[in-house]
Amino acid sequence: MLNFLLAVVFTVSLYLIMRAFPKYKVQPFHAVFFNYYSCVLMGLMLMPNRQQYFSTDWGSTPTLLTLALGAMFVVVFALIGITTTKVGVTAASLAGNMSLVIPVLFGLFVFNNNNKDFTFLNYLGLLLALVALALSTLKKNGNAESVKTGAVLFLPVILFFASGTNNTLINYTSSTFYQPSESSLFTAIACTGAILIGNGYLLIRVLFFGEKVQWQSVVGGLILGFPNFLSFYFLLGALSDFGNSAAFVFPIYNVLSMLTSAFMAWLLFKETLEPLNKVGLAIAVLAIFLISYQEVMSIF
Repeated sequence: MLNFLLAVVFTVSLYLIMRAFPKYKVQPFHAVFFNYYSCVLMGLMLMPNRQQYFSTDWGSTPTLLTLALGAMFVVVFALIGITTTKVGVTAASLAGNMSLVIPVLFGLFVFNNNNKDFTFLNYLGLLLALVALALSTLKKNGNAESVKTGAVLFLPVILFFASGTNNTLINYTSSTFYQPSESSLFTAIACTGAILIGNGYLLIRVLFFGEKVQWQSVVGGLILGFPNFLSFYFLLGALSDFGNSAAFVFPIYNVLSMLTSAFMAWLLFKETLEPLNKVGLAIAVLAIFLISYQEVMSIF
């Protein structure tokens, strides 16, 4: 359970740090690229045998797949940053956490690594998770009651699918090609891929389009990298603790992250929720309970 709690703490820290970026004039997209340097550094610090990283066969299939996973890291993290600043911490957290539907479904029907038989209530929970996501996008527009349209409306939805795909690939790659003791190695290699892909793109933007990178974005990114790595590191630990069962791990991890993010956003940034957003948050809690009610009931 310690891995669960630490993963939640550092995941919530990500949302809160990115929520503060506009105040310090940090460009979220740039910060995402630089955060992976800190991630690799943390990976090397926590790696029992650092020589594993430097002696990695960079041309092997597992390593190439892990490096490619770095592209998804960049996409998802950039979406979290944009959604957090444009829509809010709670909406971004809800979209990211409700994406558990995707790895759960893959765990059930593709990887067959679930540790239980799904019932009608479990499937109802998956459906309610999608309803909760939809309600999270409803906002007041000015003084009139309306639904935000355009890119802002679709940001949580896009984040939902991207985050779900990313978590599915993480679960598959880590469990297929790496031992539980190699979680630091896996994370460091994936973040190396993110550095190559992200900074390659940024270099093109700087050289050919005259894009400016401010020092605040570099510092903000380096700071962000530490909780980013640790949230991923402890999530892998939680998966390992429970036999890589996404159907069990992601629901508990996500509901704790979601509720804590909403509370901290209210406490620190005075983010308020519309009535339908509150309904969506309540439905999300119910959804996650239904998905994992067998495990919850077994505690008692």
